[in-house]
Amino acid sequence: MSKIVLASNNKGKLAEFQQLFVPLGIELINQGALGVGECEEPYFTFLENALVKARFASKHTGLPAIADDSGLVVPSLNGAPGVLSARYALSLGATEKSDALNNAYLLKALENVSDRSAFYVACLVYVRNEQDPCPIVAQAFWHGCIALQAKGDNGFGYDPYFYLPELGKTAAELTPSEKNSISHRGQALRKLLAELKNA
Repeated sequence: MSKIVLASNNKGKLAEFQQLFVPLGIELINQGALGVGECEEPYFTFLENALVKARFASKHTGLPAIADDSGLVVPSLNGAPGVLSARYALSLGATEKSDALNNAYLLKALENVSDRSAFYVACLVYVRNEQDPCPIVAQAFWHGCIALQAKGDNGFGYDPYFYLPELGKTAAELTPSEKNSISHRGQALRKLLAELKNA
């Protein structure tokens, strides 16, 4: 089984990724398990942040690396939370990082906003090594809107509030396999896997 380091310490993300990679004989290893700390994410785009994270993880492990930069985009909030999705509350003055605070700040920002449409973005980058001149990039989107109340116990992040009108459910009400079949990350992973098979 070949090994690829996942440039993330997010356990929820690792679980989602592993489901799709194990059948291919690829073992994903969380970078934290290899003693690699968090990489700075200084850029304004998902692509730039994913690329710098992948190169960082590969540099410090000597392994091929996959990085995901993903988040929630709300057009009526000028694209926020965007690349700051995981740190949204912190960026607005909170003193700690948590999904609950991020959701609270998002709901507050949307209090008097009629357009609650939103979409998740996932940008995945695979590098063979730190200096790979031809990284593989896959990007996908998942459209929905922000609900007034949380529903569901699955998922993480904004999932309890990310409502899918065509299903009548939030992302957090989907089973992991249901979510993987339609989510931004699931779509991007399948694109990336198709590219990896041809690489």
